[in-house]
Amino acid sequence: MCRWLAYSGEAIKPSLLVLDAQHSLVAQSLNSPLGAETVNGDGFGFGWYPEGSKAGSTPALFHSIEPAWNDENLRELTESIASPLFFGHVRAAGGPPIQRTNCHPFRHDNWMFMHNGFLGGFREMKRDLTFAVDPSLYPDILGTTDSEVLFHLALTLGLKDDPIGAMAKTVRMVEEVGEKHGVKFPMQGTLALSDGATLWAFRYSTARRSRSLYHSVALPEMREMYPEAAQLAQFGDKAKVVVSEPLNDLPGAFVEVGESTVAILSDEGYHHEPFLDDGE
Repeated sequence: MCRWLAYSGEAIKPSLLVLDAQHSLVAQSLNSPLGAETVNGDGFGFGWYPEGSKAGSTPALFHSIEPAWNDENLRELTESIASPLFFGHVRAAGGPPIQRTNCHPFRHDNWMFMHNGFLGGFREMKRDLTFAVDPSLYPDILGTTDSEVLFHLALTLGLKDDPIGAMAKTVRMVEEVGEKHGVKFPMQGTLALSDGATLWAFRYSTARRSRSLYHSVALPEMREMYPEAAQLAQFGDKAKVVVSEPLNDLPGAFVEVGESTVAILSDEGYHHEPFLDDGE
C-alpha cells in the first residue's frame, strides 16, 4: 500500500535517509521490491520534531499530493533542516482520494502517527469506528482514510497514557467490528507512533501476514561490521531507523521486526515486545 521510515537519534539532515540512501524513501516510491505495489506515487508526507525542541513540542508537517520523486520542495526542506526524530511516508492510494488531508503522517498535540496497510471492509465498518471516536477528537479527522480514523480511535482509547495498550484496544475494536460486519481479516499493517521522545513501531495483521518492517542495528555494532563504510560517519551512536524496507544492501545492517511485534526505540536503545500474539 505505502512505504515509510522513522528516524530517532542525534539530529541529522533528513535528506540522508529520505533522498540519499542507497534505497532511500524516495527511491522506494519509484521501486518498492517488498511492497504490495511497486510504485508509491500518490502523494507523500514528512513530519519532524525540530532540533532543540522541548519535550512535548508539536511536530511540524509537510504534505503534498505530488509524487515524492517529483517534488523539489522535499529536497529543499530535508536538506535545510536538522531533526532528532522524523517520519517520512510515500503513499499508494488504496481507495481514498489523492488529497493532502489523506497524506501521512497525522499528528495530535505532540504525537505523530503513520500506517502502511489497510482496514479490510472499511466501507462497512466506517460508521461504527468513526462514531467510536471521542466527540472532542472527531472534528480533528480532516481526511477520509481508515488510517486517520485508526489514529483517533487510539487517542480515544488512551494512547497518551499507554501507547501499546491503546493500540491493542484499537486493533481489537477493529477486529470486533469487522467480525460484526462479516469481514474476515479486518486489520493489516505496520504502524509508527511517537511522542517526540520514544518511537513505537507495530507489525500486525489479523491474517498474520503483515506488511514488511525492519529496523537498523545499533550504530556501534554496524561500524564494527563495516569499518570501511564511510557513510556511517554521518550518524551518531544513538541513530536508529525503522523502515518498510532496508535502506541498503549491507548484510546484517537491518533486523526484521517479527509478526505481531512492537519494536520500541529510544535513546536507551531498542527492544521488541509481543503485540496481540496470544489471543488476549
